[in-house]
Amino acid sequence: MNTYAKYCPNVFLAKCKEPHQKGECIVLTSKYGTETEVEVHNLVKQDSEHYYYSFTRCDGTNSQTRAAAKAERLHGYADNAMARSEKYFEAASEGREFLRLAEPIKIGHHSEKRHRALIERNAKRMDKSVAEMKKAESYADKIAYWEEMAGKIDLSMPESLEYFGFEVEKAKKRHQELKEHPEKRAHGYSLTYAKKAVNEAEKKLKIADLLWG
Repeated sequence: MNTYAKYCPNVFLAKCKEPHQKGECIVLTSKYGTETEVEVHNLVKQDSEHYYYSFTRCDGTNSQTRAAAKAERLHGYADNAMARSEKYFEAASEGREFLRLAEPIKIGHHSEKRHRALIERNAKRMDKSVAEMKKAESYADKIAYWEEMAGKIDLSMPESLEYFGFEVEKAKKRHQELKEHPEKRAHGYSLTYAKKAVNEAEKKLKIADLLWG
């Protein structure tokens, strides 16, 4: 049985007992028993018992599509919460014409109980309307985060090889610019941070090359 093995952040490898060829489609089984068909890419490492391959899902699902789906679900949650808020708001207008008259509650009158109940019902409905509106608003940051993630390339995708190659060149140009022009450094650690950015980009490019090169 082929399973998953964590390799680095955002990246899992196919852990196999038998060797496979690049382009071959195999089935991976999760710890929950879910089976997924994947396409084998590179042999990343091996030990005495297993071969570890980079892979992509045959159905095209990746971190970007999962993030986009998450954002879409959150949009749905927000829309539903706003719809409930509007429904409660409309319900809170029960007896609006009567209440608009600002008639005082007539203590001891047969209408007192109905009058108080109407006000209480509408108050509860308005509270629920506000609560649902706040719930809808609370999804905004989450939606923004997952929409941003939907456009992010990480090491789990073959596109990361080209992407991090570009990031290395960009980081090197920035480092060289600060090295040659000290006046462009925002603070005393600018050059150090720029060099760190180069090292991090090169590290990711090396991993991307191992996975997808």
